[in-house]
Amino acid sequence: MNVSPPVWPDRLFDTLKRADIRQVGYVPDAGHARLIERCKADADIRDVALTTEEEGIALAAGAWLGGERAALLMQSSGVGNCVNMLSLMRACRFPLVTFITMRGEWEEFNPWQVPMGSIVEPVMKSATRRCCARQSRRTSRRSPSARCSRPSARSGWWRCCCRRN
Repeated sequence: MNVSPPVWPDRLFDTLKRADIRQVGYVPDAGHARLIERCKADADIRDVALTTEEEGIALAAGAWLGGERAALLMQSSGVGNCVNMLSLMRACRFPLVTFITMRGEWEEFNPWQVPMGSIVEPVMKSATRRCCARQSRRTSRRSPSARCSRPSARSGWWRCCCRRN
């Protein structure tokens, strides 16, 4: 029996390409595995494996200073690691697009994931002012724009948070 990969990572990858995202930082995560594979395989995207999620904030700052766009992929528990670095983004007013696969929801089997999973959206809204959430794992027919160019992202089971100047 052939099981096709989820549709949302491919749609999201296409969106990143259309938005001219040239750098993608990530801490390896099973939820983003397909999207990470697509980024690694693309010669126009520099994929950067991070040792911790807050490094992705610095990656986005450096990309912006160098005239490029970046995106950060992480799991919801990584948001807690980024709280202090998010102040850099806000103070320096550079754009940040993040896609966050959620843990601590949908009958989470690991109780340690629940506390951070329950506060991702308010933390990111506080830090970035704009955050949208996909509330189910069902794929949507709408193409994700990833807020890379306009405010809409509703496909797949991730959080998209960004700040635009």
